[in-house]
Amino acid sequence: MTAAKVLIVDDNPASRELLLAVLKRLSYDILEACNGAEALEKIAATRPDLVLLDIEMPVMDGIAVVRKLRQDSRFASLPVLAVTADAMQGTRDRILAEGFSGYVTKPIDAARIREQVREILGN
Repeated sequence: MTAAKVLIVDDNPASRELLLAVLKRLSYDILEACNGAEALEKIAATRPDLVLLDIEMPVMDGIAVVRKLRQDSRFASLPVLAVTADAMQGTRDRILAEGFSGYVTKPIDAARIREQVREILGN
């Protein structure tokens, strides 16, 4: 059985590195992108099983990425987990309403990320 592919999208290299370290222990095939436009290219080219997507990024933000994915029949059901520093009241509901599959806040809680990823990928 091949390892699930997880795409980490964040403009902050330290955030990507932290998520990579957290998920590497679970033996996933990890891919990275540093903005939304790059993420869309990698998604089309590699067909990941899950995307961990920062919300606030240059070039194209996470909300715009999810909107584009949900309009494309190939990726309409692709699980996308929002990873954001925005923990304001109402943010979670707004993000889920945009089409994200889940929501986690920064600073990253490693156990929570692993739990959500396992839940989404069914392992």
